[in-house]
Amino acid sequence: MITRRSVLLAGGIGLLVAHPLGRGQSVTTIRRVGWLSLGSEATVANLDAAFRQGMHDLGWLEGKNVEYRIAYASGDASRLDVLARELIGQKVDVFVVGNVPGARALQRATKTIPIVMANVADPVGNGFVASLAKPGGNITGIANLYDEVLGKLIGVLHEVAPSARRVAILLNETNPVHPVFWAVAQSACAALDLVALRIVASTPAQLDAAVGEIVRQRSQAVVVVTDAMYFTERAKLQELMQTTRLPVAHALREHVVAGGLLSYGANLAANYRHAATYVDKILKGARPADLPVEQTTKFELVINLKTAKALGVTIPKDVLLRADEVIQ
Repeated sequence: MITRRSVLLAGGIGLLVAHPLGRGQSVTTIRRVGWLSLGSEATVANLDAAFRQGMHDLGWLEGKNVEYRIAYASGDASRLDVLARELIGQKVDVFVVGNVPGARALQRATKTIPIVMANVADPVGNGFVASLAKPGGNITGIANLYDEVLGKLIGVLHEVAPSARRVAILLNETNPVHPVFWAVAQSACAALDLVALRIVASTPAQLDAAVGEIVRQRSQAVVVVTDAMYFTERAKLQELMQTTRLPVAHALREHVVAGGLLSYGANLAANYRHAATYVDKILKGARPADLPVEQTTKFELVINLKTAKALGVTIPKDVLLRADEVIQ
């Protein structure tokens, strides 16, 4: 005999069969991480890999619980605002950015979506955070100390090329930190009885003329300060600098890998890998306003012996012993 109760039970069993997930099972939500890059895909490939590795180590698996949406400005800072808005339209949950122009574009575009700085100079002075200890808004992450290490970079260059008295300082006037860089460079050079020569290249098209000016001003050594455009154009910049036959010191290791003589500064890849810890905390519910900004504490000296030999520069033994990496 078929009762109403048995019909209802059969219907219930049918529903369970039709929905194999049942209770206690859920679909994994895929979170979206946006990255606004002033560089190109090729020039930031090592940083991208480092960040993704940091995320993977924390359990974020691409295609399973996280997606990456990256916008490349390819060295054209004028595109950053448009690219920032496009990323917002893709409903990202958190942004990653590694330079002042990119951070500024994101700050203009959103006051609510969390922004993690992977390597940004003077975030307090640039108005990105209220203080390092208490950011107070939607931005946090890692701050670099390039203005402080620039003096040390000039000191290392002086050890390597002690006879060079006229030092060209390559600056990008569109970088908000450039006045600080120039002031620090002047002070460091004066302390070593060196003459600091101000050379400006604010766009890729100006690099050629800037190198010509370095030669015209009878420079005997060159310092390239940290700058997103210089980083993106590092292959072209190195090719131009080679024509001067001068010792060139850089703030970033990647320039030395491209053929520069030496660098002293933070390990960018390590910073991007560490930035993943901020993204992880935010995706798990933390507020950027409550996550103190960290400052880079580990700096590396990198020497390119192949370049030194080509320039006829002898690297002092004590400098080699202090080097964290020597490229043969």
